[in-house]
Amino acid sequence: MSAMVRTEDEEPHRSDPVARFRSYLHGGTSSLLSTLPTIIVFPVYKTVFRQQIHNTLVSQTVSQLYKEGPVKLYRGVAPPLLMRTLNGTLLFGLQDTLLHQLSSSPPSIIPTSALPALAGLGAGVVEAVVFTPFERVQNVLQNGQNDRQLPTLRSVLIRLRSERLASGYYRAFLPIAARNALGSCLYFGLKGPMCAAVEGQGLSTTASSFLSGTLTSMAISLPLYPLSVLVANMQAQVEGEVHGLRSCWRMLWESRQRSVVLLYRGGSLVILRSCITWGITTAIYDKQERSAS
Repeated sequence: MSAMVRTEDEEPHRSDPVARFRSYLHGGTSSLLSTLPTIIVFPVYKTVFRQQIHNTLVSQTVSQLYKEGPVKLYRGVAPPLLMRTLNGTLLFGLQDTLLHQLSSSPPSIIPTSALPALAGLGAGVVEAVVFTPFERVQNVLQNGQNDRQLPTLRSVLIRLRSERLASGYYRAFLPIAARNALGSCLYFGLKGPMCAAVEGQGLSTTASSFLSGTLTSMAISLPLYPLSVLVANMQAQVEGEVHGLRSCWRMLWESRQRSVVLLYRGGSLVILRSCITWGITTAIYDKQERSAS
C-alpha cells in the first residue's frame, strides 16, 4: 500500500518513475470505478446538499426536487464525476511521490511511521488548490435558487470568471484546504495500520482493504462534516454580499439554532456514502498495487 512504510526490498521498485506513475493510474482507476454508483445515488446526494444549505427536513427537500422535475434532478452531476476521478489520480499519485521523497531524504526528527500522514497532508493541500473551482461550480449548479439566472454550466462558468478569485472560483478555499489536508493526512496515516489490524483477524486482503477504507473514512467524515456544510453554504450563493469565513460560520451556527444535531442534518447519508465509496476505492487501489508489485 502507498500509505504503508516501504521495506528495503520494495525501495528500488518505488524509486522507479514508472512504478510511481502507476500510483497515479491506479488512483484514477479505483476512484472512477467507485464513483460509478454516484450516478445512481446522485438524487440522494442532492437531497442532502439541499438540507445542508436550506436546513429542511427530508420530506420537504424531496417534495422540492419532485416539483423541479427529473431534468433538473441531475443538474450538477458532471463536476463530481469528473472531480472524483481526477481527485483519486492526484491524491494517491502525489501522496506516493511525496512519500518517496520524504523516505529518501536524510533522517529527521519526524518518525518514519508518520511519513505517510505527512505526505497525505501535502497531497491534500494541492488537492484543494486544484479542485476548489470544481466544487464551487458543483455547488452553484445544485442550488435550485440559481436555476433561473444561471440555467446552464456555461452561464455559471462565465459568471464565476467575472468575479475575483476569492469570491468566484476559489470561494471557501480555506475551509476546503483544512478539510482536505486533515482528511488526507488521517486517511493515509490510519489506512495502513487499520488494514494490518483488520487483516490480523483472519480476513482476506481485499476484505481488509475495504474494511480499513470504510472505518478510516468514518473516523474522518464524522469530525470534518461541519466543514463540508460550511463550504456548501459559502459556495452555493452567487448573489448578495460576500461574507468572510468567521461571519459565514457565525451565520451558519445561528441558522442551525446553535444545535449540533441540526448542524449534522443529512450527515448520516453523506457519511454512509463516503464510507462505501472509500472502502471500494481502497480495496481496488490496494489490489492494483499488489498486482503490479
